[in-house]
Amino acid sequence: MRSLFCAILLCVGFVQAAEPEFPLVATQECRPRAGLPNFLAKAQGRFGSGALPEIKVGYLGGSITAQPGWRVKSLAHFKQAYPNAKFTEINAAIGGTGSDLGVFRVQQDVLSKQPDLLFVEFAVNDGGASPEQIIRCMEGIVRQTWRTNPNCDICFVYTLVEGMAPGIAAGKFPRSASAMEKVADHYGIPTIHFGLEVSRLSKEGKVLWKSPLPKTPEEKAALGDKVVFAPDSVHPHVETGHKMYLEAIVRSLPGISQASGKLMKHELPAPLVTDNFERASLTSIAAAKLPAGVAPLDPAKDAMAKSYTNRLPALVRLTQPGQAIEFKFKGTHCAVYDVVGPAGGKVAVTLDGGTPKVVTRFDAYCTYARLSTFTVGTKLTDAVHTVRLELLPDAFDKAAILAQRKEKMDKPERFEDRHFFPGGLLVVGELVP
Repeated sequence: MRSLFCAILLCVGFVQAAEPEFPLVATQECRPRAGLPNFLAKAQGRFGSGALPEIKVGYLGGSITAQPGWRVKSLAHFKQAYPNAKFTEINAAIGGTGSDLGVFRVQQDVLSKQPDLLFVEFAVNDGGASPEQIIRCMEGIVRQTWRTNPNCDICFVYTLVEGMAPGIAAGKFPRSASAMEKVADHYGIPTIHFGLEVSRLSKEGKVLWKSPLPKTPEEKAALGDKVVFAPDSVHPHVETGHKMYLEAIVRSLPGISQASGKLMKHELPAPLVTDNFERASLTSIAAAKLPAGVAPLDPAKDAMAKSYTNRLPALVRLTQPGQAIEFKFKGTHCAVYDVVGPAGGKVAVTLDGGTPKVVTRFDAYCTYARLSTFTVGTKLTDAVHTVRLELLPDAFDKAAILAQRKEKMDKPERFEDRHFFPGGLLVVGELVP
């Protein structure tokens, strides 16, 4: 679970950085818009069939959603509030990832399981992304969802980190949430910001952002009216911060219910932006031309492949310098979905025969393995493109990279290899022979 909770910190620094000009939206805990008509009708038993309705709630997000916090608590609340329905969850949260990956995996990880309600939580992990990218990706998630299942309701939810609180307390959403509001406005999607009450209390000096929970009665008494929100300024304590997140949902439901009309099939209006990622696809790396002797790892025999079998369509391991993967695609964007970790190496990425760019599949968080991505090309002409991914022999100082976060190699032998672990191809368009 450490990868789920720690990888998100990669983007926290961006959240607090100076942001380019973008119109920030005024704070409001809930904007009900068109509500959640299908979800609520089903939960309240308004179908009249007499059968116990089965409701699937999807949670697409980062490590804050991956925690056993607001996701688990909200599902429990639904079960209690609507006892005449059977609720199950679709947990599609991956730490350290944003909407730029979510838009590619929403089909595989959520829509294939036929959700009735989809929560989307990426406001923190999208903190360093451009508004244009956020809009393209969030709109892609919406359009894929309603094209696949027009009965599925959607709700955007926004979490926060400490650096976002002052701006929220001053009356403005952060840039990422403001960009998402444009998409929500266009499609009538309800939104809930979990952080307004937290930010208000923080402004009053009543929030401890980096503190363990009190253990003794004396420690609890010493807190007075202060709230121990999180241990790291990012991931709320389940008992406190996530409880506040749930309370925001509970406060918002009456307004959302009031705004919800009759059962409806969500229709797709004209796109908000024409270059949105509705055509995003996740394809197995096995569809590419692999090096001789290289095949997808067997999850029954390989521990890493087994760990990611529910997320990656396949997993291959390049171990010899010079080994290369080649493929063609027709479209406007391409990225690689892979695993980075202690055994990561460097890869030369060549697009359309141009000058190779080198990407390092190892960073200061690589004391453990985790899912990641890197971009091959974006905003390309909608034509056929060729890609070559070659493992390089280059040595580099992994100890120095880890030292950036004061991490050390616990077992140096784990870091000796310089390999490449791709599993999927992320394309806005399609692979071609």
